[in-house]
Amino acid sequence: MKRLNITIPERVAEAIEVYENKSRFITEAIIEKINKDKKKKLDNLLIEGYKNECGSDKEINKKWEAATIEGWPD
Repeated sequence: MKRLNITIPERVAEAIEVYENKSRFITEAIIEKINKDKKKKLDNLLIEGYKNECGSDKEINKKWEAATIEGWPD
């Protein structure tokens, strides 16, 4: 465990007074925020990747379509 000396706004300090274990509450809140930020970053990377690759899907579909109908009667 690492001890930190932090400064928080007075209204936040008042709001967490209801929690018996403030350290645990703050730790869980920080972990939740970190996980939320990681998910948002991953979502943004997936969106960016999709936007970069969406045109290649059409190209691949055209190739498969040609191969699929090859040899079909007219």
